[in-house]
Amino acid sequence: MVNFLAAHGGLVVCGLFLLAGLGLAKDYSVGWDEFINRAIAIGNLNYILGQTDHIVLAQWPLERFYGVSFELPLLLLEHALNLEDYYYIHLLRAAGAHILFILGGYYCYRLTRQLFNNHLIAFFALLIFLLHPRLYAHSFFNPKDLPFASMLMIALYLMERAFRRDTAGAFILLGMAVGIATNLRIMGIMLFPAVIAMRGLDLWGTPDRAGRRRILTTGGLFVLTALIAIYGLSPYAWTNPFTYIGGALNQMANVEVIHPVLFQGKVLNSLQVPPHYIPTWLAITTPLPALLLGGIGAAVLVVRCGACPGAVFRNGRLRFCCLLLACLILPPLTVALAEANLYDDWRHLYFVYVPIPLLAAAGLHWVVTAFPRRRAWRLGAYALLMAGLGLTLLQMAQLHPAQHLYFNFLVDRATPDYLRTRYSITHWRLAVTPALEYLLERRHPEEQLAVLGAPDYTEAGLPAALRQRLTNAADLDYALIGYPNSHQPDLAFNAIYTLAVFNNSLMAVKPLKDSRMDGLAVERYRELYRQAVSGKPVLRAEYDLYRQGRRLTFIKENCPADDRAGRFGVKVYRAGPGSQPGRFPEGAADDFFSNYGVQLESSCLAVIELPDYPVAHLVVGQYIGGTGSRAIWEAAHSFTRPSLGEMAAELGRSRVGATEGIGFELYRQDGQLIYYREGCGAGDTTARFFLHIIPENTGSLAARRQDYGFESRGFYFDRPGLRFDGQCLVTVELPDYPIARIRTGQDGVWSFNGYPPVSPGALREWAAVLTGREPDFQGEFNLFIHGSALIYRRESCAAVDTAAGFFLHITPVDTTSLAVERREFGFESRDFEFARWGGHFDGKCLAAVPLPGYAIAGIRTGQYAAGQGEIWSAELGPPAQ
Repeated sequence: MVNFLAAHGGLVVCGLFLLAGLGLAKDYSVGWDEFINRAIAIGNLNYILGQTDHIVLAQWPLERFYGVSFELPLLLLEHALNLEDYYYIHLLRAAGAHILFILGGYYCYRLTRQLFNNHLIAFFALLIFLLHPRLYAHSFFNPKDLPFASMLMIALYLMERAFRRDTAGAFILLGMAVGIATNLRIMGIMLFPAVIAMRGLDLWGTPDRAGRRRILTTGGLFVLTALIAIYGLSPYAWTNPFTYIGGALNQMANVEVIHPVLFQGKVLNSLQVPPHYIPTWLAITTPLPALLLGGIGAAVLVVRCGACPGAVFRNGRLRFCCLLLACLILPPLTVALAEANLYDDWRHLYFVYVPIPLLAAAGLHWVVTAFPRRRAWRLGAYALLMAGLGLTLLQMAQLHPAQHLYFNFLVDRATPDYLRTRYSITHWRLAVTPALEYLLERRHPEEQLAVLGAPDYTEAGLPAALRQRLTNAADLDYALIGYPNSHQPDLAFNAIYTLAVFNNSLMAVKPLKDSRMDGLAVERYRELYRQAVSGKPVLRAEYDLYRQGRRLTFIKENCPADDRAGRFGVKVYRAGPGSQPGRFPEGAADDFFSNYGVQLESSCLAVIELPDYPVAHLVVGQYIGGTGSRAIWEAAHSFTRPSLGEMAAELGRSRVGATEGIGFELYRQDGQLIYYREGCGAGDTTARFFLHIIPENTGSLAARRQDYGFESRGFYFDRPGLRFDGQCLVTVELPDYPIARIRTGQDGVWSFNGYPPVSPGALREWAAVLTGREPDFQGEFNLFIHGSALIYRRESCAAVDTAAGFFLHITPVDTTSLAVERREFGFESRDFEFARWGGHFDGKCLAAVPLPGYAIAGIRTGQYAAGQGEIWSAELGPPAQ
């Protein structure tokens, strides 16, 4: 029996873990990527069977670069077993991923036994590999990172075997493993230079010709087999393998989606994570026995290599251990130097854990052989390691099935909310399925429920009997509130209703109507309602918004059930340097907080508490969807002025003449084009807005736009626009180059083609500059030369006074300043329509026309009408220098 366990102990342990894992697979929910990866496999299978001419992945075009060496066998097995209910499909996928993880552990055992010729050390290395809480949980629901890590371990075993045996068959098998690993994740390509470099060292150290020929042959067979495997397992590469490899590498290096990342208490975007991001995550989420022994093994290895560098070339085991150290250090170093897009803790680099059990085995080997004659020392070391691994197993049992949230003793795990407020912990939303099971099995075992916030893929992880009791009714019963990146959806929520936590992953089940609440919760909501309506709303929109200190309360009386659909959100713009108190808040908000509304008798109510830092502006509204949410409605409130509605008042109520009859009034103010409409409903803003800006000089445009002659800026109202107090307002930044004309409007609704209007605010500023100054010409229009502009002003002015065109002839001191086609005339013509450079305000009209930069001898200007000739004219001398 002892001999059997010594020879096959690793297989026995893997068998026990596999039996336990297959029994536990049903406890793990459907993860983010499962539906996407299965769709990738379906697209590839249809292409292989000739049902499509190309791989169709319309929703996830970049995912075509992901390999299917893991997904395709699962899909074929699913069809062979005739599985249709996704609950069982999910169980099959979870079991398949976990089996591959256990297989990786088995080859970890075999590789360690081969390197150190010690069954007991190999046994401990296997346990260190399998008892990593995060990797263990991910082995059930992560179809990308864990299969690659497991395949990398198998490839490392086959690499050591190939170099030890040095046969063609061993290198062919290694090539197949490296090809499969590279197909799973393009990072597997790093094994190519490793194998080639080690073969190069062998070639350099082999003097005889036969040996060198053998090395070249086996190395060539490895490369050829690996390339064939990559090509054969990647249908997208069949038409052009070079495009596939380049696209996969480019996708890995240039992930386009930027995610918020909570790291050490700071919210960063995923392109701003510090260089120590991966090492820190690895250190705080890996059990301490693995860290300690792995560190000892790495240190011993470095010392040995430093003491005798030549041994690296002669000693195969030492050289292989150096490769393991490189596999641990180089990937994090590379992504840090490349400033890669990293998020979801360190899951993109879970494969760097693969060398750690092997380095830990090296560390354990050094510890137990440091004092070879002291048996008590060895027994003590083994006992201490077993205690540490036992503690890890106990923690995994306590966390089950949320081992993916494991943190070790290097961080504070006792202080309430410490981890949640410092590290991203719930991006996988794996608590949704058990939360639904809690509602359907324990709280309402016979009822149908409408639950908000449960994505389709999480519902698919429920047994059919439970799934059929979830409805899409507008009268919502509950909301499932997760805490992605530790942002609470409602900072006041804990004071309103008891927080329910599922699988330690901070998933709150919140009743959305009073009939589902307990008496205490109803009374608390009633008190919040009474406190809010005791004051006046700070903003009236689809919901009235009340503010009491940091608390914001949305209230709507007599609201229908579907008015609670979607989240209530607050985009927060900080006050302080960089804020713009007098302008519409532009750019990305500093923070976003959201909460679901509840039904309280005949009213709807939602509560959100603002953060404690100074706030300049708020944009509030209701939103549907996750990332890139669509706004049902939005409204604005500012702490630095009574209301952003004042901005509309400043624009004035007199339309610019050229915009009569269109859907929106157009204004130009502070470098912005402003669309404004009174009596505006949601239906007035559904059509897409188009904006074409034609510059005076097409050289102002980007090279790719110069052939078209204009800059195009299409947008939907939800992005730059707001609706408040029955008014709609859109602000769009204009370029700083001189603009000749604009074309804008809404597709199929209205359009405007003319000069960009000038805002009354800008007109008042020009009028203020001229106050008390005598005009350079006095007539129907008083004329002023101010700076580099010619200004036309009339005190009592109606639209009819500016309907006729204006002519403006500028004579230069030197006619060579003119364009060639104008030199024979001797002057430059800048005739214009009044709306291009001017506007009406308070019964006045004023226009400011820019003058050229060359020296001017004289100016002749006035108005003219077709069939009537000149209405009035004026001549001015050269401007004062």
